[in-house]
Amino acid sequence: MHGLINRSIERFVRDTYGRDVWIGLTQKLDLGFTEFESMLTYDDELTARLLDELSSSLDKPTADVLEDIGTYLVSHPSCEALRRLLRFSGVNFVDFLHSLDDLPARTQLAVSDLDLPGLELREFATDFFCLTVHSDQVRMPGFGHVVTGLLRAMADDYGALVFLEHKGGRDGREIIDVRLLETAFASGRDFELGVRAG
Repeated sequence: MHGLINRSIERFVRDTYGRDVWIGLTQKLDLGFTEFESMLTYDDELTARLLDELSSSLDKPTADVLEDIGTYLVSHPSCEALRRLLRFSGVNFVDFLHSLDDLPARTQLAVSDLDLPGLELREFATDFFCLTVHSDQVRMPGFGHVVTGLLRAMADDYGALVFLEHKGGRDGREIIDVRLLETAFASGRDFELGVRAG
């Protein structure tokens, strides 16, 4: 697993639950270190063990933990760069949804060796979409839950009211239903294309 994935889990735990919880996890797993290196590669089993232990420590299903991580990646101040990258995908939430097919390729422009699951959006009506997450392509089972959390946070960011449902996974594919209830439900978070200097 790419170190950036493990580093994101680490930052989520530290920022959400505190350094002591993170150190406790590393000790339980007997990692021999307390920080992941973003540009190294780690055994997939280590990431699975980390998520299992985190889920157990928090007494939450792994799916909920993964969704929380997805939400964190967009909403936490320390992840502002990712939020900005995603907001460049469109002026509203529907534009953002239509840009998801290109997200793995755009991610590789920033981190060339980071392979994310493919995303495939189907539009059944102007207010109903289905997103398929091809997690078998890069051995990331459960990544659809991370995407669900990310979509939830991005909907809030755009001020859209949506109903999201992770429909489960089969044959390496996870399905997320997206029902758009209102595109301009709230004002959303401020976003400017340019970053002010100083």
